[in-house]
Amino acid sequence: MNATQFGVVVRMSRIRRGWRQEDLAEAAGVTRTDVSRVERGRFDNLPFWKIKAVAAPLEIRVELLAKSRGADLDRMVGSRHSAMAELVLRWLAGLMWAARPEVSFSVYGERGVVDIVAWNAERRALLIIELKTEIVDVGQLAGTLDRKVRLAYKIAASLDLGWKPEVVGVCLLVSDTMTNRRAIAKHAATFGALLLDDGRAVLRWLKDPSRPLRGLRFVSNVQLRAR
Repeated sequence: MNATQFGVVVRMSRIRRGWRQEDLAEAAGVTRTDVSRVERGRFDNLPFWKIKAVAAPLEIRVELLAKSRGADLDRMVGSRHSAMAELVLRWLAGLMWAARPEVSFSVYGERGVVDIVAWNAERRALLIIELKTEIVDVGQLAGTLDRKVRLAYKIAASLDLGWKPEVVGVCLLVSDTMTNRRAIAKHAATFGALLLDDGRAVLRWLKDPSRPLRGLRFVSNVQLRAR
């Protein structure tokens, strides 16, 4: 969809609700001129957050789609995720945890994929790991984590691996970049409410998984290789 087509969708959605441009501007927290520019597909020098703000009251979700003739962008992003997963798997093996990558689940109609499921046989502890090379959509990530926290025991039970945990942990591992740190800091209340354990607590838990874990840890290639 190009800018002009998007503008038409916004305009039609506004009219269907019986709103004036002024009404949408007030709901979006922008000016009427901003609304007019979006509806005409005039995005030059218009901040992306304003485009999203105009769309949000109309229940229209805006996502970016990057395309390039010179590179396979999906493959580039996927390769970074795969490289991170490989390092985490080796790290867990060094800590005597068995692990399985890319585990799909379906529990009461809720479907998804767990990046890594790890198992400590001696302590009968199971760890569900979410990997993020970049923090992009905080709301979507929070929803994904909340679902996996709620379904952790059921996900474990659905695996045909003979793993019957007495304790379950959920951990978000994030690539240690300034951009990611700023994103986490900006939404500190959200992540703090959902993931109570910090990076040091995650390390302690991996060595002594005696209680449930809800962890967040920044990781770098150097840190993972050194441990």
